[in-house]
Amino acid sequence: MQFSPSAVAWTNAEHYEPYIGRWSRLVAPSFVDWIDVPPEARWLETGCGTGALTSSILEHARPSSVLATDTSQHYLDHARRLEHDPVVDFRLESAEHVGLPDASVDVAVSALVLNVLADPAVALAESRRVTRSGGTVGAYVWDYSYPLSAIRIFWDTAILLDPIARRLHEGRRFASWSASELARRFRGSGFADVELVDIEIETTFADFSDYWEPMLGGQGPAPTYIASLEPGAVDTLRSAVYRQLPFEDDGSIRLRSRAFAVQSLVR
Repeated sequence: MQFSPSAVAWTNAEHYEPYIGRWSRLVAPSFVDWIDVPPEARWLETGCGTGALTSSILEHARPSSVLATDTSQHYLDHARRLEHDPVVDFRLESAEHVGLPDASVDVAVSALVLNVLADPAVALAESRRVTRSGGTVGAYVWDYSYPLSAIRIFWDTAILLDPIARRLHEGRRFASWSASELARRFRGSGFADVELVDIEIETTFADFSDYWEPMLGGQGPAPTYIASLEPGAVDTLRSAVYRQLPFEDDGSIRLRSRAFAVQSLVR
């Protein structure tokens, strides 16, 4: 089976959570603290996924309301099972088309979404439309080029075995999504006082299974790519990745990941 980026599946929240969701949950609290929105604000979160950022908003920001949207009903159902706070409303909507009136929220945010949208500029314009003057719009995306990240190590190994993997490598596909590019896109969408910060986290895996098994869940580019391979090729890739990982004496694997975060004002 030939794999292409358009074939990436986002249909199983239970498989996504141990793959990426658990690490986004480590970034989200730092992001919410950094944008520092006053309590009782009205929030919009687009592309909420399994609710990593949603949970941090509820826990750390004391919002008056949160509209959390996503295009995957399965992910929304998963997030609803985790969060029962009545101030949050989960809806099936896209980042490019939000069912809210103009200037109806105080803050609009997204986590790990902008770089995978077909037209990020449309989504940014929509966030600007629904956020009041003086409100905040913010986002964070992974730094896929970060040398110590689990995803970077996977793809760097995969391209040594399979030429097709070179054009799928997230570090290459999303190379333009640097901190400076985030700032440029926000300024180009009319936002003012754009600020940036790097958020680094430690991603510790208990053992190789803790690293590899989530890669078999079919959620996201790397797992979808693995699912496209013949069993023998999967075994070869698994062995090659194993040899590239920095194991501790206790068998654990300590890696790091970095996210680029941006916030700005609506004028």
